[in-house]
Amino acid sequence: MQKANIAQPVPQLPVEDVEKAQIYYREKLGFEISWTDPDKSMGAVRRGDVAIFFAKVNSPIEPNIHWVFSENVDLTYTEFMNNGVDIIEHIQNKPWNLRQFAIRDLNGHIFYIHYNL
Repeated sequence: MQKANIAQPVPQLPVEDVEKAQIYYREKLGFEISWTDPDKSMGAVRRGDVAIFFAKVNSPIEPNIHWVFSENVDLTYTEFMNNGVDIIEHIQNKPWNLRQFAIRDLNGHIFYIHYNL
């Protein structure tokens, strides 16, 4: 049986303020703002093939953890350092054959940026 290709999932992150999250991702992480609902309850950003949706929540945010592949993890690390991103784990080679670092966004969500060694 033939199977259709499907793309990677798009995370929907809970945020306190959709527009603030979009601006942070644009200014700090190099994303482009894709769209924002007129009522500001949802929005999205995109960088290359990576898209992220944001949804406004009024309850406490439970941080999400995501792993993102980078073709040049060292360049990404330098870019994020220069932009003042909250780097919570500095770049290093790991015993599980990844070169990685970790960041935290303004809503507490954590991203491990990595490259396969």
